Amino acid sequence: MAKPIPGMLTIDNTVIADLAGYAALESYGVVGMAMPSLTDGVAKILPAARLRRGIQVVNTDDGVVIDLYVVIESGVNLSTVCRNLSDNVRYALTSFAKLDIAAVNVHVQGIRVRD
Repeated sequence: MAKPIPGMLTIDNTVIADLAGYAALESYGVVGMAMPSLTDGVAKILPAARLRRGIQVVNTDDGVVIDLYVVIESGVNLSTVCRNLSDNVRYALTSFAKLDIAAVNVHVQGIRVRD
């Protein structure tokens, strides 16, 4: 069994956003991440190298609040996909980074047919 090491570990918000982004992309029904602001009313899918632009991380007294801006696959049940996405991100951040998650908010920016 590993012994605890005294000290403090600080995790940058960009690392938290990357972990959340990769967990989000592994979720069924998620086509990709999108920017929080729509350009001309159209959600553009971000490349894998820029996932963190589709995620906002806010530290609060209750824990970390994650806002995910996603594009969902056409034909899937939106509420089920969003619930699974929220659960996957929450699980990834609590198991890998040992974070207290206050909320995971999913914002559907668009619906697309998967290629």
